[in-house]
Amino acid sequence: MPHLDRHLFICTNVREPGNPKGCCAEKGAEAVREAFKRELHERGLKRTMRANAAGCLDQCARGVTCVVYPEQVWYGHVTVEDVKEIVESHLIGGQPVERLVIRDASTDLK
Repeated sequence: MPHLDRHLFICTNVREPGNPKGCCAEKGAEAVREAFKRELHERGLKRTMRANAAGCLDQCARGVTCVVYPEQVWYGHVTVEDVKEIVESHLIGGQPVERLVIRDASTDLK
């Protein structure tokens, strides 16, 4: 198994149209995931950091939702435009992007 310094999970869950919880897929999750993968590849980080699709992370109202391990930092309302900042500041620099951090991820769990 390869050792990963950071592992990023991006919710790509799809719900039926009209579901009151909504879903990350309808908020651009696949584009966000692809942007993370591309950014990591372009920076030569794909051997030590990985961006993977995840099922529902139970933060539907805050989607697109991502979580970074091993720190367990949760991000909400992530857009393609946020990806470079997250990679630079957090994945490389170790500083979470505070404006996107979800402080209490348990509040949306149902």
